[in-house]
Amino acid sequence: MSGMADRIDFTELGGSGYSSELDSDAETKKRKQHDESLLSKKKARSEKLPDRQEMGEMYNKEEGKIHRVHYLTMSAFDRHKQYVNNYVLYFGGSMNDFYRDRSKDKTDLDVIRENHRFLWSDDDDADITWEKQLAKKYYDKLFKEYCLADLSRYKENKIGMRWRTEKEVVDGKGQFICGNKKCAENEGLRSWEVNFAYMEHGEKKNALVKLRLCPDCSYKLNYHHKKREIVQKKKSKREEKDKLRAKDQHDLNEVEGQKQSSTHPGEKVSSSESPSDSSIWSAPIKLTEEKSREEEFDDYFADMFL
Repeated sequence: MSGMADRIDFTELGGSGYSSELDSDAETKKRKQHDESLLSKKKARSEKLPDRQEMGEMYNKEEGKIHRVHYLTMSAFDRHKQYVNNYVLYFGGSMNDFYRDRSKDKTDLDVIRENHRFLWSDDDDADITWEKQLAKKYYDKLFKEYCLADLSRYKENKIGMRWRTEKEVVDGKGQFICGNKKCAENEGLRSWEVNFAYMEHGEKKNALVKLRLCPDCSYKLNYHHKKREIVQKKKSKREEKDKLRAKDQHDLNEVEGQKQSSTHPGEKVSSSESPSDSSIWSAPIKLTEEKSREEEFDDYFADMFL
């Protein structure tokens, strides 16, 4: 059939339906309204969903919270290992890249030994670094009344000395126990004054120090040269008697003066009355002053700190 009424024209492809010249205007209008409603619903549905960037940001935020809680529950070392593993996982490489030579690492003790000084002066604080500051802090904690000595090489005329630590002071090492490091004798200790000459950072120095040693260790100390022994000066018996006689005479003069002041003018004291008898009743009672705790400690330690 070649008539115009028999021709079908598909004008809308990809739509929900089709239209032709045979369709009425009402059906065509209805079909368009239906297609428009479908498009509007599809558009509204797409506007409610976030785009890909927003979804990525929300995901990263939640993942960050989870990782943060996980890392807070780990120890510092486990956290470090996790970071290293993540680095190798994401950026490539090998665990051997993180290994280093630890033979050159220095501890605090190594730093103190390198910067140690037997005696610190004000000039040493001019160019102080953190290494010197650490050594100075250790030096300030030492006790410098007596020294400890290493007499293992005394025949070579080489003696090592150092100050005492707090534990050694509490134990009495170097004062009530022989100051030789390898000796524990506590009888017959003698005090010696030694001019300690030493090399420090390429410079010759010397310091006057004190040592407390037993007889055997004292022999080692004086093997080459006789050192000066510190001995407490003892008063002779004659000096003690003179001191007591002077004190008695002073007390007697005070008693006589008090008796003279207590008599009336022109009245004399009977010569038959002995001074000792009259002093018992006429003289006021002499109260001895009690020493303070610090003075008692000073008297007690007077013979020890030589």
